[in-house]
Amino acid sequence: MPAALPANPHADLIETAAAAIEPQLIAWRRDLHQNPELGNREFRTAGIVADHLRALGLDEVRTGVAHTGVVGLLQGARPGPVVALRADMDALPVREEVDLPFASRARAEYDGQSVGVMHACGHDTHTAILMAVASVLAGMRERLAGSVKFIFQPAEEGPPEGERGGAELMIEQGALRDPEPEVIFGLHIVSMLPSRVIGVRPGPLMASADQFRILVRGRQTHGAAPWLGVDPVVTAAQVVLGLQTIVSRQLDITREPAVVSVGIVRGGVRDNIIPDAVELSGTIRAFDEGMRTQIHDQVRGTAEGIAQAARAGCEVCIRRGYDVTINDSALTEAMLPTLRRVAGAAQVQIVPKITGSEDFSCFQRVVPGMFFFIGATAPGIDPAHAEPNHSPRFAVDEGGLLLGVRALAQLTCDWLEAPEALRRLE
Repeated sequence: MPAALPANPHADLIETAAAAIEPQLIAWRRDLHQNPELGNREFRTAGIVADHLRALGLDEVRTGVAHTGVVGLLQGARPGPVVALRADMDALPVREEVDLPFASRARAEYDGQSVGVMHACGHDTHTAILMAVASVLAGMRERLAGSVKFIFQPAEEGPPEGERGGAELMIEQGALRDPEPEVIFGLHIVSMLPSRVIGVRPGPLMASADQFRILVRGRQTHGAAPWLGVDPVVTAAQVVLGLQTIVSRQLDITREPAVVSVGIVRGGVRDNIIPDAVELSGTIRAFDEGMRTQIHDQVRGTAEGIAQAARAGCEVCIRRGYDVTINDSALTEAMLPTLRRVAGAAQVQIVPKITGSEDFSCFQRVVPGMFFFIGATAPGIDPAHAEPNHSPRFAVDEGGLLLGVRALAQLTCDWLEAPEALRRLE
C-alpha cells in the first residue's frame, strides 16, 4: 500500500458542510449530555439517532441491534467499497460535578443501587459527531462512490450484570454484514490531549482488559487466638504483594508494558474476629496475547502457591474482557496524511500506548480498523493536570468537536474515492 491515499475530490465540500452543521453538533451533544443513559438502556439516545438517520433518507436503518444499537447504511450513487464508522452511546454511573447549564442530573439503578449518571467518558460527543458525519455524507450521496455504514453502539463500558452487549454482540447480530466493510474507523475524545489535536499510533494502541477474582479461604477464629485458625487476611495481603512481582520480576517488559492491579479487598465483619475468607478483585492489562496468557497463569500460580504455604484454600477466577485495540499498521500509515491534512501536521501526534481498553477491538478482529483520539482539554489548561475521562469533573472543549466530524468524513471519502489498487492493505 502507498504511504498515503490521494485526497478525495470532495474535500472542500466536506469542509463547508461540516462547518455549517457545527451549531447542530453542539446542540446534539448538550442534549445527550443532559440526558445520559447506562449501557443496554440507551433507549432515548437510540431513538434520537434512528430518527435522525431516517430523516436523512438512509437506505437502511436497523434498531435494536445488541439491545439498543443502531446501524444505518448510506449507499452512494456510484458503486464502490464500504466504510464503517462507529460511535458508542452509553454513559457511566458517575454523579456529575461539572458546573454546566446542561449538566446531568439523571439517576438510574446500577448494580442494585441508585446512582448518578454522567457522560464522564465523552460518549455523548462521539454520538453527536457521528450524527453530524451522517448529515455531511448524506448531503453528498450523489457524489459518493461506495457505501457508509454508521454503527451506534451501546454498552461500550460494559453491559449490566447478567446481560451481554457491546461490540461483540453487535457483530454477532450482523452489524458488519450485508454489506461487509473493507475498513472501520472510530474515535475517542480524551482529556490527555489539547483541543484540536489528534492522537494516533499504528499497531497496539490500547490494552486488553481482564478481570480476576481471588477467594482466599481460611478458618475463622478469635482475633486474640490466631493460632487456632487459618488467617485469610494475612494470606490475602501476601497474595496482593506477590501479584506485584508478576510484572516487576517475571515479565520481559522490554517487549510490552503490562499492569496487574488489585482494586477490591473484601472480608471480615468485626475487628476481633479473623474471618473465614477474604476476596480480592482486580484488573490485568496487556498489549501482547502471549504476555496476557502468561500473566493469567502467573496470577493463578502465585495466589494458589501463597495460599498453600499458609494452609489456606484459594479459588482463582479470571474473566477475559476486551482484547488489545490494534490499529492496522498499513491502514494507519496510509491514513495519517489525511489526519494531518485535516488537523494540520503539527496537530497530529503519535501517542504512547494507553493502558485503558476499548471494545472497538472487537470490530478490528473482523475488519482492518483505525482508532484515534481527539483532544478535549480547552486552551490554557495543561492536559497533564486536566480531569481524566471517567472523572465526575471531566470537561470537554466543544470547540474541538468539529475536528472529529471533519476527520471521520475526510477519512471515509479518501478511502471511498481511492482506486482499488491503492486500498490493498499489504
